[in-house]
Amino acid sequence: MQQLLSEIMEQPAVLRRLLQEEYPHLCAVADEIRRRDVRAILIAARGSSDNAATYAKYLFGTMNRLPVMLAAPSLYTLYQRPPRLDKMLVMGISQSGASPDVVTVIEDARRQGMLTVALTNFADSRLAQAAEHVVPLHAGEELSIAATKTYTAELMALALLAVALLEDEAALQHLRALPDALDQILATSSEIARHVERYRYMEECAVIGRGYNYATAFELALKLKELTYVRAAPYSSADFRHGPIAVVEKGYPVLVIMPYGQAFADMMSLLQDLEHLDAESLVISDDAQALRWAQTPLKLPVAVEEWLSPITTVVVGQLFTYHLALAKNLDPERPRGLRKVTETF
Repeated sequence: MQQLLSEIMEQPAVLRRLLQEEYPHLCAVADEIRRRDVRAILIAARGSSDNAATYAKYLFGTMNRLPVMLAAPSLYTLYQRPPRLDKMLVMGISQSGASPDVVTVIEDARRQGMLTVALTNFADSRLAQAAEHVVPLHAGEELSIAATKTYTAELMALALLAVALLEDEAALQHLRALPDALDQILATSSEIARHVERYRYMEECAVIGRGYNYATAFELALKLKELTYVRAAPYSSADFRHGPIAVVEKGYPVLVIMPYGQAFADMMSLLQDLEHLDAESLVISDDAQALRWAQTPLKLPVAVEEWLSPITTVVVGQLFTYHLALAKNLDPERPRGLRKVTETF
Protein backbone atom coordinates (compact mmCIF):
# COMPACT_ATOMS: atom_id res chain seq x y z
CA MET A 1 0.00 0.00 0.00
CA GLN A 2 1.37 3.44 -0.93
CA GLN A 3 2.21 5.77 1.94
CA LEU A 4 -0.48 8.30 1.03
CA LEU A 5 -3.24 5.69 0.91
CA SER A 6 -1.97 4.25 4.20
CA GLU A 7 -2.26 7.68 5.84
CA ILE A 8 -5.76 8.20 4.43
CA MET A 9 -6.73 4.85 5.95
CA GLU A 10 -5.28 5.83 9.36
CA GLN A 11 -7.76 8.65 9.91
CA PRO A 12 -10.34 6.83 12.06
CA ALA A 13 -7.58 5.76 14.48
CA VAL A 14 -6.18 9.32 14.56
CA LEU A 15 -9.58 10.77 15.45
CA ARG A 16 -10.11 8.18 18.18
CA ARG A 17 -6.74 9.09 19.75
CA LEU A 18 -7.50 12.79 19.56
CA LEU A 19 -10.87 12.32 21.23
CA GLN A 20 -9.37 10.30 24.04
CA GLU A 21 -6.25 12.36 24.63
CA GLU A 22 -7.31 15.96 24.08
CA TYR A 23 -10.97 16.45 25.03
CA PRO A 24 -10.22 17.00 28.75
CA HIS A 25 -7.50 19.49 27.79
CA LEU A 26 -9.86 21.33 25.43
CA CYS A 27 -12.47 21.52 28.21
CA ALA A 28 -9.82 23.35 30.26
CA VAL A 29 -9.16 25.70 27.32
CA ALA A 30 -12.92 26.31 27.08
CA ASP A 31 -12.97 27.22 30.78
CA GLU A 32 -10.16 29.70 30.15
CA ILE A 33 -12.07 31.21 27.20
CA ARG A 34 -15.07 31.78 29.47
CA ARG A 35 -12.94 33.12 32.34
CA ARG A 36 -11.20 35.64 30.08
CA ASP A 37 -14.47 36.67 28.41
CA VAL A 38 -13.19 35.98 24.89
CA ARG A 39 -15.39 37.72 22.32
CA ALA A 40 -13.76 36.64 19.02
CA ILE A 41 -11.18 34.27 17.52
CA LEU A 42 -8.26 35.12 15.24
CA ILE A 43 -6.59 32.21 13.40
CA ALA A 44 -3.22 32.15 11.64
CA ALA A 45 -2.62 29.29 9.21
CA ARG A 46 -1.36 28.40 5.73
CA GLY A 47 -2.24 25.76 3.14
CA SER A 48 -4.56 22.97 4.28
CA SER A 49 -4.51 24.44 7.79
CA ASP A 50 -5.95 27.66 6.35
CA ASN A 51 -8.83 25.58 4.99
CA ALA A 52 -9.34 24.18 8.50
CA ALA A 53 -9.52 27.79 9.70
CA THR A 54 -12.27 28.45 7.15
CA TYR A 55 -14.23 25.55 8.67
CA ALA A 56 -13.71 27.19 12.08
CA LYS A 57 -15.49 30.35 10.84
CA TYR A 58 -18.72 28.40 10.36
CA LEU A 59 -18.23 26.06 13.31
CA PHE A 60 -17.65 28.63 16.07
CA GLY A 61 -20.04 31.06 14.45
CA THR A 62 -23.01 28.68 14.43
CA MET A 63 -22.30 26.69 17.58
CA ASN A 64 -20.81 29.32 19.88
CA ARG A 65 -21.83 32.65 18.28
CA LEU A 66 -18.16 33.64 18.19
CA PRO A 67 -16.91 35.57 15.15
CA VAL A 68 -13.77 34.10 13.58
CA MET A 69 -11.25 36.11 11.59
CA LEU A 70 -8.33 34.81 9.55
CA ALA A 71 -5.07 36.57 10.32
CA ALA A 72 -3.03 38.32 7.62
CA PRO A 73 0.51 37.29 8.63
CA SER A 74 2.06 39.75 6.16
CA LEU A 75 0.87 42.56 8.45
CA TYR A 76 3.36 41.15 10.96
CA THR A 77 6.25 39.98 8.79
CA LEU A 78 6.28 42.36 5.80
CA TYR A 79 4.70 45.53 7.14
CA GLN A 80 5.45 45.25 10.88
CA ARG A 81 1.99 46.66 11.66
CA PRO A 82 0.19 43.99 13.72
CA PRO A 83 -3.42 44.81 14.59
CA ARG A 84 -4.41 45.76 18.14
CA LEU A 85 -6.21 42.87 19.80
CA ASP A 86 -8.77 42.83 22.60
CA LYS A 87 -10.63 39.92 24.24
CA MET A 88 -9.53 37.47 21.57
CA LEU A 89 -8.45 33.87 21.38
CA VAL A 90 -5.59 33.70 18.89
CA MET A 91 -4.96 30.29 17.35
CA GLY A 92 -2.13 29.04 15.21
CA ILE A 93 -2.87 25.96 13.11
CA SER A 94 0.08 24.22 11.46
CA GLN A 95 0.87 20.57 10.81
CA SER A 96 4.60 21.16 11.26
CA GLY A 97 4.44 24.17 13.60
CA ALA A 98 7.44 25.52 11.68
CA SER A 99 6.18 28.36 9.51
CA PRO A 100 7.70 31.61 10.85
CA ASP A 101 4.79 33.85 9.84
CA VAL A 102 2.23 31.76 11.76
CA VAL A 103 4.56 31.67 14.77
CA THR A 104 4.96 35.46 14.62
CA VAL A 105 1.18 36.00 14.89
CA ILE A 106 1.06 33.86 18.04
CA GLU A 107 4.10 35.54 19.59
CA ASP A 108 2.63 39.01 19.06
CA ALA A 109 -0.77 37.95 20.46
CA ARG A 110 0.91 36.66 23.59
CA ARG A 111 2.81 39.93 23.99
CA GLN A 112 -0.54 41.69 23.84
CA GLY A 113 -1.89 39.47 26.62
CA MET A 114 -4.30 37.43 24.48
CA LEU A 115 -5.12 33.78 25.10
CA THR A 116 -3.13 31.70 22.57
CA VAL A 117 -3.58 28.12 21.38
CA ALA A 118 -1.51 26.06 18.93
CA LEU A 119 -2.91 23.10 16.98
CA THR A 120 0.05 21.16 15.62
CA ASN A 121 1.34 17.66 15.03
CA PHE A 122 4.67 18.55 16.67
CA ALA A 123 4.39 19.40 20.36
CA ASP A 124 8.03 20.60 20.45
CA SER A 125 7.75 22.92 17.43
CA ARG A 126 8.34 26.69 17.42
CA LEU A 127 4.60 27.24 17.24
CA ALA A 128 4.00 25.02 20.26
CA GLN A 129 6.68 26.87 22.23
CA ALA A 130 5.12 30.24 21.36
CA ALA A 131 1.56 29.41 22.48
CA GLU A 132 0.09 29.29 25.97
CA HIS A 133 -1.84 26.08 25.21
CA VAL A 134 -0.71 23.34 22.81
CA VAL A 135 -3.14 20.80 21.35
CA PRO A 136 -1.16 17.97 19.70
CA LEU A 137 -2.95 16.36 16.75
CA HIS A 138 -1.85 12.81 17.65
CA ALA A 139 -1.67 11.94 13.94
CA GLY A 140 1.69 10.21 14.05
CA GLU A 141 4.32 11.15 11.50
CA GLU A 142 2.79 12.20 8.18
CA LEU A 143 5.33 11.26 5.51
CA SER A 144 3.28 12.09 2.42
CA ILE A 145 3.57 15.63 1.14
CA ALA A 146 -0.20 15.98 0.77
CA ALA A 147 -1.88 16.52 4.14
CA THR A 148 -4.71 14.07 4.84
CA LYS A 149 -4.79 12.73 8.39
CA THR A 150 -3.42 15.97 9.86
CA TYR A 151 -6.17 17.95 8.10
CA THR A 152 -9.01 15.87 9.51
CA ALA A 153 -7.29 15.92 12.91
CA GLU A 154 -7.30 19.73 12.79
CA LEU A 155 -11.02 19.71 11.99
CA MET A 156 -11.67 17.29 14.86
CA ALA A 157 -9.67 19.39 17.34
CA LEU A 158 -11.65 22.50 16.36
CA ALA A 159 -14.94 20.59 16.71
CA LEU A 160 -13.89 19.29 20.13
CA LEU A 161 -13.21 22.84 21.33
CA ALA A 162 -16.57 24.07 19.99
CA VAL A 163 -18.36 21.23 21.80
CA ALA A 164 -16.39 21.87 25.01
CA LEU A 165 -17.55 25.51 24.88
CA LEU A 166 -21.10 24.42 24.18
CA GLU A 167 -21.15 21.85 27.01
CA ASP A 168 -23.57 19.69 25.01
CA GLU A 169 -23.48 15.94 25.67
CA ALA A 170 -25.49 15.10 22.53
CA ALA A 171 -22.99 16.98 20.35
CA LEU A 172 -20.14 15.10 22.03
CA GLN A 173 -21.81 11.78 21.21
CA HIS A 174 -21.99 12.81 17.56
CA LEU A 175 -18.25 13.45 17.67
CA ARG A 176 -17.57 10.08 19.27
CA ALA A 177 -19.45 8.33 16.45
CA LEU A 178 -17.37 10.02 13.76
CA PRO A 179 -14.44 7.54 13.57
CA ASP A 180 -16.87 4.69 12.89
CA ALA A 181 -18.43 6.77 10.10
CA LEU A 182 -15.00 7.20 8.52
CA ASP A 183 -14.46 3.44 8.66
CA GLN A 184 -17.57 3.02 6.50
CA ILE A 185 -16.42 5.66 4.02
CA LEU A 186 -12.94 4.17 3.67
CA ALA A 187 -14.52 0.80 2.86
CA THR A 188 -15.83 2.39 -0.38
CA SER A 189 -12.30 3.08 -1.74
CA SER A 190 -12.49 0.47 -4.50
CA GLU A 191 -15.93 1.75 -5.57
CA ILE A 192 -14.58 5.31 -5.82
CA ALA A 193 -11.60 4.02 -7.82
CA ARG A 194 -13.98 2.70 -10.50
CA HIS A 195 -15.15 6.25 -11.27
CA VAL A 196 -11.80 7.92 -11.94
CA GLU A 197 -10.90 6.59 -15.41
CA ARG A 198 -13.60 8.84 -16.87
CA TYR A 199 -11.56 11.86 -15.66
CA ARG A 200 -8.10 10.67 -16.67
CA TYR A 201 -7.69 13.53 -19.13
CA MET A 202 -9.43 16.20 -17.07
CA GLU A 203 -7.34 19.38 -17.00
CA GLU A 204 -9.61 21.79 -15.13
CA CYS A 205 -12.75 21.78 -13.03
CA ALA A 206 -14.72 23.73 -10.44
CA VAL A 207 -15.25 22.51 -6.87
CA ILE A 208 -18.35 23.84 -5.12
CA GLY A 209 -19.39 23.79 -1.46
CA ARG A 210 -21.30 26.09 0.83
CA GLY A 211 -21.54 26.70 4.58
CA TYR A 212 -19.50 24.18 6.52
CA ASN A 213 -18.30 22.57 3.28
CA TYR A 214 -17.01 25.80 1.78
CA ALA A 215 -13.76 24.75 3.47
CA THR A 216 -14.02 21.31 1.85
CA ALA A 217 -14.24 22.89 -1.60
CA PHE A 218 -10.93 24.65 -1.00
CA GLU A 219 -9.26 21.58 0.48
CA LEU A 220 -10.32 19.25 -2.34
CA ALA A 221 -9.34 21.82 -4.99
CA LEU A 222 -5.94 22.01 -3.30
CA LYS A 223 -5.59 18.21 -3.31
CA LEU A 224 -6.54 18.03 -6.99
CA LYS A 225 -3.90 20.64 -7.83
CA GLU A 226 -1.23 19.02 -5.66
CA LEU A 227 -1.69 15.40 -6.72
CA THR A 228 -3.27 15.44 -10.19
CA TYR A 229 -2.20 18.88 -11.53
CA VAL A 230 -5.82 19.61 -12.43
CA ARG A 231 -6.56 23.33 -12.39
CA ALA A 232 -9.33 23.07 -9.80
CA ALA A 233 -11.06 26.31 -8.80
CA PRO A 234 -13.00 26.35 -5.49
CA TYR A 235 -16.14 28.42 -4.93
CA SER A 236 -19.17 28.72 -2.75
CA SER A 237 -22.38 28.11 -4.69
CA ALA A 238 -23.27 31.78 -4.11
CA ASP A 239 -19.98 33.12 -5.47
CA PHE A 240 -20.06 30.70 -8.39
CA ARG A 241 -23.34 32.24 -9.55
CA HIS A 242 -21.79 35.73 -9.39
CA GLY A 243 -19.72 35.22 -12.53
CA PRO A 244 -17.62 32.03 -12.65
CA ILE A 245 -20.61 29.94 -13.81
CA ALA A 246 -20.04 31.58 -17.20
CA VAL A 247 -17.11 29.20 -17.82
CA VAL A 248 -19.43 26.17 -17.73
CA GLU A 249 -19.97 24.57 -21.11
CA LYS A 250 -20.99 21.12 -22.28
CA GLY A 251 -18.95 18.52 -20.41
CA TYR A 252 -17.25 20.98 -18.03
CA PRO A 253 -16.55 19.05 -14.78
CA VAL A 254 -18.01 20.44 -11.55
CA LEU A 255 -17.47 18.62 -8.26
CA VAL A 256 -20.39 19.45 -5.97
CA ILE A 257 -20.13 18.77 -2.21
CA MET A 258 -23.66 18.57 -0.83
CA PRO A 259 -24.40 16.43 2.22
CA TYR A 260 -27.90 16.93 3.55
CA GLY A 261 -28.29 19.98 5.79
CA GLN A 262 -29.04 23.71 5.75
CA ALA A 263 -27.02 24.30 2.57
CA PHE A 264 -28.58 21.39 0.69
CA ALA A 265 -31.51 23.21 -0.96
CA ASP A 266 -29.24 25.88 -2.44
CA MET A 267 -26.79 23.24 -3.67
CA MET A 268 -29.66 21.26 -5.21
CA SER A 269 -30.77 24.36 -7.10
CA LEU A 270 -27.22 24.83 -8.43
CA LEU A 271 -27.03 21.17 -9.45
CA GLN A 272 -30.19 21.64 -11.53
CA ASP A 273 -28.70 24.75 -13.14
CA LEU A 274 -25.59 22.76 -14.03
CA GLU A 275 -27.80 20.11 -15.65
CA HIS A 276 -29.35 22.77 -17.89
CA LEU A 277 -25.84 23.93 -18.85
CA ASP A 278 -24.81 20.34 -19.79
CA ALA A 279 -22.05 20.33 -17.17
CA GLU A 280 -20.41 17.10 -16.04
CA SER A 281 -21.49 16.86 -12.40
CA LEU A 282 -19.63 14.85 -9.78
CA VAL A 283 -21.60 14.81 -6.55
CA ILE A 284 -20.48 13.94 -3.00
CA SER A 285 -23.67 13.40 -1.00
CA ASP A 286 -25.60 11.18 1.37
CA ASP A 287 -28.86 12.07 -0.37
CA ALA A 288 -30.26 9.73 -3.04
CA GLN A 289 -32.03 12.54 -4.90
CA ALA A 290 -28.81 14.53 -5.31
CA LEU A 291 -26.87 11.47 -6.45
CA ARG A 292 -29.44 10.77 -9.18
CA TRP A 293 -28.58 14.14 -10.78
CA ALA A 294 -24.88 13.27 -11.04
CA GLN A 295 -22.95 11.83 -13.96
CA THR A 296 -20.61 10.53 -11.25
CA PRO A 297 -22.24 9.89 -7.86
CA LEU A 298 -19.75 9.68 -4.98
CA LYS A 299 -21.96 8.33 -2.26
CA LEU A 300 -21.47 9.02 1.42
CA PRO A 301 -22.53 5.67 2.92
CA VAL A 302 -23.32 7.24 6.28
CA ALA A 303 -24.95 10.55 7.24
CA VAL A 304 -23.55 12.73 10.02
CA GLU A 305 -24.59 16.10 11.44
CA GLU A 306 -23.91 18.87 8.92
CA TRP A 307 -21.39 20.58 11.23
CA LEU A 308 -19.28 17.39 11.14
CA SER A 309 -19.76 16.60 7.45
CA PRO A 310 -16.52 18.32 6.31
CA ILE A 311 -14.65 15.49 8.04
CA THR A 312 -16.53 12.85 6.04
CA THR A 313 -16.87 14.60 2.67
CA VAL A 314 -13.16 15.42 2.51
CA VAL A 315 -12.25 11.75 2.93
CA VAL A 316 -14.34 10.83 -0.12
CA GLY A 317 -12.48 13.57 -1.99
CA GLN A 318 -9.09 12.35 -0.76
CA LEU A 319 -9.81 8.86 -2.09
CA PHE A 320 -11.06 10.21 -5.42
CA THR A 321 -7.98 12.39 -5.84
CA TYR A 322 -5.57 9.59 -4.89
CA HIS A 323 -7.10 7.15 -7.39
CA LEU A 324 -7.24 9.84 -10.09
CA ALA A 325 -3.51 10.50 -9.66
CA LEU A 326 -2.83 6.82 -10.26
CA ALA A 327 -5.13 6.79 -13.31
CA LYS A 328 -3.13 9.71 -14.71
CA ASN A 329 0.10 7.71 -14.17
CA LEU A 330 1.32 10.27 -11.63
CA ASP A 331 3.17 9.52 -8.41
CA PRO A 332 1.07 10.90 -5.51
CA GLU A 333 4.08 10.53 -3.20
CA ARG A 334 6.19 13.00 -5.20
CA PRO A 335 4.11 15.92 -6.48
CA ARG A 336 6.28 18.28 -8.48
CA GLY A 337 7.59 21.45 -6.89
CA LEU A 338 6.42 20.58 -3.37
CA ARG A 339 8.01 19.56 -0.08
CA LYS A 340 6.48 18.50 3.20
CA VAL A 341 7.34 21.57 5.28
CA THR A 342 6.97 24.98 3.65
CA GLU A 343 8.25 27.96 5.63
CA THR A 344 6.82 31.35 4.68
CA PHE A 345 7.84 34.70 6.10
